[in-house]
Order: sequence, then C-alpha cells, then structure tokens
Amino acid sequence: MTGDSFRLTVLGSATPYPSVANPCSGYLVSCGGTRLWMDAGTGTLAELQRHVRLDALDAIWISHLHADHCADLLTAYYGALFADVRLTAPIPLYGPPGIAGRLAHFLTNTATRSPVESAFAVTELHDGLRVRAGALTLTTRSVAHGMPAFAVRVEAAGRALVYSGDTAPCANLTTLARGCDVLLCEAESATRDAAEDERVHHTPEEAGDTARAAGAARLVVTHVGRSLTPEQAVRRASTRFAGPVDHAAPGRTFPVG
Repeated sequence: MTGDSFRLTVLGSATPYPSVANPCSGYLVSCGGTRLWMDAGTGTLAELQRHVRLDALDAIWISHLHADHCADLLTAYYGALFADVRLTAPIPLYGPPGIAGRLAHFLTNTATRSPVESAFAVTELHDGLRVRAGALTLTTRSVAHGMPAFAVRVEAAGRALVYSGDTAPCANLTTLARGCDVLLCEAESATRDAAEDERVHHTPEEAGDTARAAGAARLVVTHVGRSLTPEQAVRRASTRFAGPVDHAAPGRTFPVG
C-alpha cells in the first residue's frame, strides 16, 4: 500500500472464531507512511504481513481483551523478540487496562516473567485518551460491552474513521462518530433480546441508527454474527441509514474521505 491516501484495510471480521478465509477482527489503517494495526484477532497477524512487517508498524490499538480481538498479540510477541523481526524499539501498544499483565500471564513459562514490555510499549486506554501515531491522531472513548472496552476515532488531514470495537449502542460511540467519513461498526446480534440484563452488541438496524444519528458519511458493518449473512446485515442496516453501507469483507480496502 503506497501513497498518502488514508485507508482502512480489513484483515478479518469473523466472530467469535475464524472462518475459512476470514480471520477474526483486525484492521490496518494507513496514511502516508503510517501503519496502525487496529485489533489483533486470531489469524490477522498473517494477513497483516501481506501489507506491512511487524517492525514497520507505528502502533497497535486493541479495543478489548476478548480473544477474537487480541489473541494474535501472543504470536506477535514471539515474532517481535525471537524471529526475523528486528525492532529498534518496542512497538507502541494501546490497550485496555491490564493488557500487559494478561499477555505476561499467558506467555510466562518459568519463574521469570516474560518481557512483554521488550516487544510492546504499553499505554493503557482510558475514556478520552488522545494520542498521536505517526500521521494519525487517535481519540478513545469507553463503550458498552460489559467489560472494559473502547471505540476509537482515527483522524488525519481533516478526515475521520471511527471504529466501534464491540459495543451495544451508546452515547459515547455516537458522539465519537459525529460527522465521520467512515463508521466501522459491529453488527453481531441478529435480534435485540429485551430479556438481556446488559446488552453488549449492535443489531444491523442499530448500526444503521448509530451511523444516522452520528451523521456518518459511510457505514461499514463488521463482526457480523454467525446467524446472519453479510448480505442480510448490509440490507438490514440500510433500512435505517440512507448513506452507503458495505460489509467488512476480508481483503477489502475502503478510502477514508
């Protein structure tokens, strides 16, 4: 991927485990020479390498600590420290509170804690965190997923991509997505279950509602549950949002703006 264009490339969008030819949630955001790996679900590290090496990443951003969004950090650690990757410094990693400890708990096999921080320079996310990653500005907001979970607004050159992570509809996401060029929004739930104590996902219709309420220019539905087809999710979201609606099919690239 070359040039100065601001782009979203889908590495994978399956849930809760990879499908044939579709890894779990993971995306590459590119602008100029900046490369951001956004969520690292199972199988996405292999797809990432079609576009960029680990040692050429500017940052990694993780929405929450469910395995279908972060499991490939484990193998990325081995790649970063014990293979052909040559880091000049740890890769900046932005993730939920406790992410370093979670990684170390899995990776440590002796009495000596694995040196997670040698591979990743960890910054814990919090509501309202704003950071720079190369040409990109990242603004994080907490969202409703029954655990520490976050959405992110990625901005460059006056354009904006917003990624919901996993969340039920919530005010923080709508506010974060206000006026964005692309809203990448999960649509995991086939139905809205009124009996649920705490909702943690969007239906496709709700993804359309969030896009409409935010005034987004384009909606890309992702993390579509296995009881739905991508075509059904797009069709249902389109009943609530008049703008263009697409599915985050693996390998697709979307311009931002």
